[in-house]
Amino acid sequence: MLTTRPTLRAARLVAGALLLAAFAPGARAQSAHDAMDGFDAYVARSVKDWNVPGLAIAVVKDDSVVFAKGYGVRKLGTHDSVDTHTLFANASTTKAFTSLVVQLAADDGKLRLDAPVVTYMPSLSLSDPVKTREITVADLLSHRTGLPEADFIWYEDTSSFPEIIRRLGYVAFNAPVRSHFEYQNITYALAGSIAAQREGTSWEKLVHDRILGPLGMRETYTETPDERTHRDLAYAHDYVNDTLSVIPRYDTDNIGPAGAMYSSVSDMAIWMRFLLDSARLGGKRLVSERGYAEMFTPHILVDEKEFYPTAKLTHPRFQAYGQGWFLEDYRGEYVEFHTGSIDGMVAIVGLIPERHLGVVIFANRDHAELRHSLMYTVFDRYIGGSKHDWNREMLAMYTKLRDDGKKEERQIDSAHVQGTSPSLPLARYAGVYSDSLYGTATVKMEGKKLVVSFGPLSVADLEHWHYDAFMAHWRDAYRGRQLMSFRLAEDGSVAGLAVGDDVFFRRVSLKPGT
Repeated sequence: MLTTRPTLRAARLVAGALLLAAFAPGARAQSAHDAMDGFDAYVARSVKDWNVPGLAIAVVKDDSVVFAKGYGVRKLGTHDSVDTHTLFANASTTKAFTSLVVQLAADDGKLRLDAPVVTYMPSLSLSDPVKTREITVADLLSHRTGLPEADFIWYEDTSSFPEIIRRLGYVAFNAPVRSHFEYQNITYALAGSIAAQREGTSWEKLVHDRILGPLGMRETYTETPDERTHRDLAYAHDYVNDTLSVIPRYDTDNIGPAGAMYSSVSDMAIWMRFLLDSARLGGKRLVSERGYAEMFTPHILVDEKEFYPTAKLTHPRFQAYGQGWFLEDYRGEYVEFHTGSIDGMVAIVGLIPERHLGVVIFANRDHAELRHSLMYTVFDRYIGGSKHDWNREMLAMYTKLRDDGKKEERQIDSAHVQGTSPSLPLARYAGVYSDSLYGTATVKMEGKKLVVSFGPLSVADLEHWHYDAFMAHWRDAYRGRQLMSFRLAEDGSVAGLAVGDDVFFRRVSLKPGT
């Protein structure tokens, strides 16, 4: 297990060495014109190879946009082309904006990053009172609270943010504070919420007033846009029964500071130019030199299991997290980047500060990892001397990972026991099931079958599998299926509903609505 101070000190030492290496003699850097030669065709081929409906990309070099273009369509079955102004989900690339407004609040003297979170939110009550008092604002920004990922609390849930924080109190810590990196969207949203509260406004207005407005980013929104009022908006896509299809576009507004923004590559090019100029606006710093440096300083090392599969091909010597940014080395360069993923859409923003180089990629297909291949391809074109075809190499790797996932599905089918029946008539399984952390599950009869719902956005039809186990087929078919089991009490009544190996909903009512 990593310890706090040695972790940070080691990361900074490695980062410093890499910055020095960036100035060492190496391959000839490419001019902007030479670097982009043939790139348009390469991107077009990549979009086809990865079967992506639409993609937009922009490249910034030395304070200029040297490449920007859209490919494909916003929605399958239409001729609505993607352009450089098409809106896509930023998803978790939103976190960089949140880290900046937190730093701005610190510059204003409204908060201290080294102060415990309970200083500004005394009501915070997590599962361990001692660790609750130890967590600082800086810990929230670097995913080092010791709390594991808990996206099930907010994902496809209509709960308010205060309710989400209340339920977070039931999540057990799995590591000491500042000892381990584990991605946590809810605590990141908490950081943005605290900054807004200390500034006496909302996070949405804070981001607009302090960043989007001053930078002139008029195509960037802090909430999920409405399809009826935003014509140039990308639709989400994923595979449904091996067929690429349009899927519902869910918002993440309930944890907005962690991933609710939408933008275009035209606007994100403005953002990258601003960051590559040390966050200057009109020649003046928008954020203090200290605050800017903190965002891109390694604050916690990232274990390879928590990092991206791409590392198996790019072989970074260190992997860390700053504040809203993943940090790594690539071919002797210090790289700052972050991805964004939400159902049916992906994003990536990558910077090499010493080369004043940045790239942003948006696409409208679930986990379309050509975002990584194109980012490293842009880097290679300016570093020079690479013979890698990242599109080919990463497509092969991710195809294998997908095939491995299908093997796991087949293992579930092979364990299916034929010829069994439920212990009880189906209507006896209906009722309300509850868990303090996971919320409420409602099971009811619809015609001759059981239906389970975990709130209005998460509904599945239950098909008997074997014994008292049922296969849940999500009505949003791209989510696939999931095995669930009813557990019986000693008297033969239904005691609860098990979802997976670790989640158990206790039955609290015999009938929905009672």
